Amino acid sequence: MFRQTKAALQKLRYLSFNGQQHTWRLKSTSAGERALQYQPGQKIHGFTVREVAVVPDLFLTAVKLTHDNTGAQYLHAARDDSNNLFSVQFRTTPMDSTGVPHILEHTVLCGSEKYPCRDPFFKMLNRSLSTFMNAFTASDYTMYPFSTQNGKDFQNLLSVYLDAVFFPCLREQDFWQEGWRLENENPTDPNSPLVFKGVVFNEMKGAFSDNESLYAQHLQNKLYPDHTYSVVSGGEPLAIPDLTWEQLRQFHATHYHPSNARFFTYGDLPLEQHLKQIVEEALSKFERIDPNTQVPSQPQWTSPREDHVTCSPDALAPDPARQNTLCVSYLLGDITNTFEGFTLSLLSSLMISGPNSPFYKALIEPKIGTDFSSVVGYDGSTKEASFSIGLQGMAEEDTERVKQIISQTIDDIIESGFEEERLEGLLHKIEIQMKHQSTNFGLSLASYIASSWNHDGNPVELLQISDNVKKFRQTLKENPRFLQDKVKHYFKENTHRLTLSMSPDDAYLEKQAKAEEEKLQKKIQALTDSDRKEIYEKGLELLAAQSKTQDASCLPAVKVSDIEPTIPITPVQISAAGGVPVQYCEQPTNGLVYFRAMCSLNTLPEDLRLYVPLFCSVITKMGCGALDYRQQAQQMELRTGGMSVSTQVIPDSSQLDMYEQGVLLSSSCLERNLPHMFQLWSDIFNSPHFDDEERLRVLVMMSAQELANGISYSGHMYAMTRAGRHLTPAGDLQETFGGMEQVKFMKRIAEMSDLNQIVRTLPRIKKHLLNPDNMRCAVNTTPQKMSDTAGQLESFMKEVAGNRKERKPVRSNIIERPLDLLDDSGPSRKLISEPNFHPCQMKTFFQLPFPVNFVSESIRTVPFNHEDYASLCLLGRMMSAKFLHGEIREKGGAYGGGARMGGGGLFTFYSYRDPNSVQTLSAFRKGVDWAKSGQFTQQDIDEAKLSVFSAVDSPVAPSDKGMGRFLSGITDEMKQSHRERLFAVNHKNLVDVAERYLGVGQRTCGVAILGPENDTIKKDPSWIVK
Repeated sequence: MFRQTKAALQKLRYLSFNGQQHTWRLKSTSAGERALQYQPGQKIHGFTVREVAVVPDLFLTAVKLTHDNTGAQYLHAARDDSNNLFSVQFRTTPMDSTGVPHILEHTVLCGSEKYPCRDPFFKMLNRSLSTFMNAFTASDYTMYPFSTQNGKDFQNLLSVYLDAVFFPCLREQDFWQEGWRLENENPTDPNSPLVFKGVVFNEMKGAFSDNESLYAQHLQNKLYPDHTYSVVSGGEPLAIPDLTWEQLRQFHATHYHPSNARFFTYGDLPLEQHLKQIVEEALSKFERIDPNTQVPSQPQWTSPREDHVTCSPDALAPDPARQNTLCVSYLLGDITNTFEGFTLSLLSSLMISGPNSPFYKALIEPKIGTDFSSVVGYDGSTKEASFSIGLQGMAEEDTERVKQIISQTIDDIIESGFEEERLEGLLHKIEIQMKHQSTNFGLSLASYIASSWNHDGNPVELLQISDNVKKFRQTLKENPRFLQDKVKHYFKENTHRLTLSMSPDDAYLEKQAKAEEEKLQKKIQALTDSDRKEIYEKGLELLAAQSKTQDASCLPAVKVSDIEPTIPITPVQISAAGGVPVQYCEQPTNGLVYFRAMCSLNTLPEDLRLYVPLFCSVITKMGCGALDYRQQAQQMELRTGGMSVSTQVIPDSSQLDMYEQGVLLSSSCLERNLPHMFQLWSDIFNSPHFDDEERLRVLVMMSAQELANGISYSGHMYAMTRAGRHLTPAGDLQETFGGMEQVKFMKRIAEMSDLNQIVRTLPRIKKHLLNPDNMRCAVNTTPQKMSDTAGQLESFMKEVAGNRKERKPVRSNIIERPLDLLDDSGPSRKLISEPNFHPCQMKTFFQLPFPVNFVSESIRTVPFNHEDYASLCLLGRMMSAKFLHGEIREKGGAYGGGARMGGGGLFTFYSYRDPNSVQTLSAFRKGVDWAKSGQFTQQDIDEAKLSVFSAVDSPVAPSDKGMGRFLSGITDEMKQSHRERLFAVNHKNLVDVAERYLGVGQRTCGVAILGPENDTIKKDPSWIVK
């Protein structure tokens, strides 16, 4: 996976759909206390302890060590968290754009000395209970993290990862598959034309088709033109074919060495065990070298520079005439100065974050563009940080105006500074972020410290956040103009700044394709007949290797018998507040209170459904009560951890044509701010502001732009949603709320010259949704705070009681399900039943300006509580790992693909960033034939079980405990029955469900493809082309 500078642009080496969640447990002697016994200077397994620090804010103890012999650096974060994480990172500093570190990251995971089978990485996904496994290539480091809750599994994965990075096979065949190769379009036909293939080649074509990441890449290359940041570490598609296998091996030898490595472990497993295993299996086999991978500082420019780049036009842009981007980037200081970095990142938030920030007021509110540029704010992912500010979705003629506004705003900030309340709001946000228990905390820490540590900064300093906050407050007290001075120094007087503009070029894709074609022809012209013959033979060899059933027995594995037979029960209490049902769940939330309310849509007129997502995104951002939208944003920042509203379509767990529809209100706050949080909700219920058309237009534009930008990342999700549209009533509503239909609708609204009609529609929606008559609430907090929260909730209900009104549901078939299964007479969920729903087959193609496709096929099967559901879950997982991965990724060259069983009763196939379209549909069909033929072993089934259980048992955060039950009525008992059915699935069940539900005559299916112009589809009348 290639990771771009901005965390927001993160992508993974493979696609994973498991939202990872977390368990917390208190031990008699905590991991943190055990780690305190280490002393600086102490020797352990050939390592020397350098520093031991307690970090009370994050409930952990940090131990920093170095390996005496090789100089390898090590950081351990001991914390009472069972989701243990390991990561090793290398400083990788390429000097060309062939993508060598990225292709190497893919290739080291294709087999190693101790584990010579093909692709141990993907095989371990099915032989372990990992909660996370991946690898990232950033611009100057490559990182290999995994996490798991099982101690034996941790040792297995550690062994595979160590062998992969230090002793990989790096076979030429793996380089062709993962990197690039010349091959016949149809490998079995020597007369078919020669084309470029390869996983990374296609992945980067996909990445470069996304205008946001294209812009980010150019910006970095041009702001740091003198060393490694001037090249594309992930690989520029036209430069990738210049990389040779020999260069790849050379890069590994010089960069993947313990002397150039940083190891990080996290969690409650003992440190000594990790050190011992790492030394025995890897470090003991190396001597110290000088890796010479340091990145020098970028020489400062004496005068500012300007540059321009082009991109492909966006068919979904809100205004086709306004598709330019302009941004000014400033080179800042070295990121290893922790306090300076902390200050600049805070300063960046003050300058650009939220409607009260000066740049939001100056650039966003005048509606010159649709949103800030894709790269905005502080970026500390390079040796010297940068700050960028600019706009996207603007007209070319506004260029000078935008430059003018940027320099004027900087002058204004130097002049007047920031309001104290905004500073407090930001420091409050930091406090909440430290208290919030996330489920992948170890991974967040690894990513957070990676860049600074990579350039020899002290990672322990980064963890001591409250020390930085204290120092910040003190410095500000001593010099009230402290922040203004920084702005003056880094922005006003900084001559190392780049102004980069980007504009669409209608011929962009054509030019890209032409350049690729020229590159290809150049390679082909240099070939002799014997070269061509060799290419054909190598293509056949690769195909044979990809098609061969592989022996994975050399890899370690946990067993199905290692899986806990039962799930831990999450106790909840159901009661009421002001006549509204409430679910209380006591959890160790570190003094935070989490509040949710589900409001039904059953009384909403059907013509308003399309507007609901827009309503959700603006209801908390337009002002309420006595507060205008700026004051409201300020209060939310000061008093809460955020307040949001989102659409919910919840398929019933036992009937396919039944679902619940609603919106979910979510917020959290520190205990001391409870009354303030409920007051903000009361004002939203009682007197939301909808009449500010100018504010609404800003929100609509940003929302439309965000949706348009998201398609190239989430194309597979849009394809899957559309494929399921005509198969169930819930699928239909999901397409309305979150599919391509919603994207097009928002584009239409963004194009309206007059939003008056929308302004009038929002209050109509509000009276149906924010109605206590069809609402239920949930609270997660500590036992000590429960009664206080209940009291506050009670008075909130009194405050909003005026909105209570009994309204008739729009649909006649309403089915009630009790919230408490033991009490039929109590409160209930009201579901909509459509017994006369007729599923129909539909094939839809969306032509979009991407060079790759997103393909999906959905089949109507059975709901969660059905006895066949577990078999279909396992079948999806097994088919993905054992068949589709080979067909779609290895042979087809797509970045990802597979099949999965969805909770709404749809069995769905998908591919991601796929060079093929219709051919992938036949790969899906072949997958079904493979399953029906029963050509899989007990070992395959067990591996699928491990893989499914690692998702089922992924940790759940205290803030999310009990939420499955609250939202979809799925109780711990239902989960336990599902679990027992998963354990029981056998060979016969899998063949049986493949035949009964997925066979050609049996199935009702929908198909959707998003991708470039496609003649085959256009000529086929069975497709609907959008």
